[in-house]
Amino acid sequence: MEECELLEAYFDRLWPIMRSITGDGVRKTHDILNEIVPLDRTEIPSGIKVFDWTVPKEWVFREAYLIDPDGNRILDAATNTLHLVNYSIPFKGTMSRSELDNYLYSLPEQPDAIPYVTSYYRPRWGFCLTHAQREALPEGDYQVVVDTDLIDGSLTLSECVLEGETSEEVLLSTYTCHPSMANNELSGPLVVAALAARLRAWPNRRLTYRFVFAPETIGAITYLSLRGEHLRNNLIAGYVVTCVGLDTELTFQQSRNGNTLADRAARNTFEKTDRRFNVRPFHPTGSDERQYCSIGFDLPVGSLLRGAYNQYEEYHTSLDNKDLISFEALSESVSALEEICRTLDANRTYRNLEPFCEPNLGSRDLYPTLGGTISDQDIKNRVRAMLWLCNACDGETDLIEVSEKCGYPVSLLSTLAEECVDKKLFAVSG
Repeated sequence: MEECELLEAYFDRLWPIMRSITGDGVRKTHDILNEIVPLDRTEIPSGIKVFDWTVPKEWVFREAYLIDPDGNRILDAATNTLHLVNYSIPFKGTMSRSELDNYLYSLPEQPDAIPYVTSYYRPRWGFCLTHAQREALPEGDYQVVVDTDLIDGSLTLSECVLEGETSEEVLLSTYTCHPSMANNELSGPLVVAALAARLRAWPNRRLTYRFVFAPETIGAITYLSLRGEHLRNNLIAGYVVTCVGLDTELTFQQSRNGNTLADRAARNTFEKTDRRFNVRPFHPTGSDERQYCSIGFDLPVGSLLRGAYNQYEEYHTSLDNKDLISFEALSESVSALEEICRTLDANRTYRNLEPFCEPNLGSRDLYPTLGGTISDQDIKNRVRAMLWLCNACDGETDLIEVSEKCGYPVSLLSTLAEECVDKKLFAVSG
């Protein structure tokens, strides 16, 4: 099965699950992702203090619906998970149409969309529906069933660590907490899991790659309470992956610093390909990068998007569905991230051991032996790239910076630099 078909098959299985920031929906989601790449799971008990936050109670969802005055079951969360305000507390009772209206949520400006509404940190219940449905509700008494619980359980985190030759790490982080949304939920974990499967198949990895699946905000905060110090000591680059399913250009959102290795690698990789992309600055109202880039950690973490949150009209509504996304775009997002990882894995610092004047490349079989005009463009590029390396590899300038100077991709520069190492012309500095 090709990757696009595989992604679609997993999407269809993940779509109907009632996800939230805690609960069995998250575990079921991680069980399915575990089929793509093996995950190690950690359960953090409710009530544990994590920096300025507390791990919340676990949400147990069974069913939720209304029965209208004519006896019809409506707004059934089994039909569409968005019908229930996420994290709703339990309630059963009868109320009039006017009383019920206080617990209904709709979007007058988008009358055919069901809004996504949550209430994680204040106890309430409610139902979401299209504004057209709301306007058509008849007068009379309604039976309300919200069969849920909030219990002392746990918050679920999962990760996959692919060990490399060094302890230097690259982080890929995504979230698994939104129910029934395609671009703003399932695109992220599907792409990150598929990327992990690809990198797991690499014959060699110089760097270590860490893939994290957690609920947004509280999950990243909790994860940093567990792994924050480790990341501060080992992380060289990281990316939050979210909203990567639209058939639009890639967007790289920079880290808080704006010029970390994560920023430089992403910009360099995209500039050396024909991918449509744009770069935007860090903003503290985004996704989990705002936790990784908080003042205390200030980690080198950017974000990859394809239709950013709050910038497409279907965002946080039922219109963010399978019809909105492209599985070809999802697969291309995997490829774009893999290219960034290849750039990072190949990026090293070399020192020219013959720094006084141009080294004799010909004597080391690193230069064409036929002088004059060379017609083969590949040979020309190789020679020019080699001369750039000899001039730039001072033990402090990494290959990404060399690439920025000369225009050649890091992949070519890395191959040539390693040839120079084999010929005892270069030494690896970092």
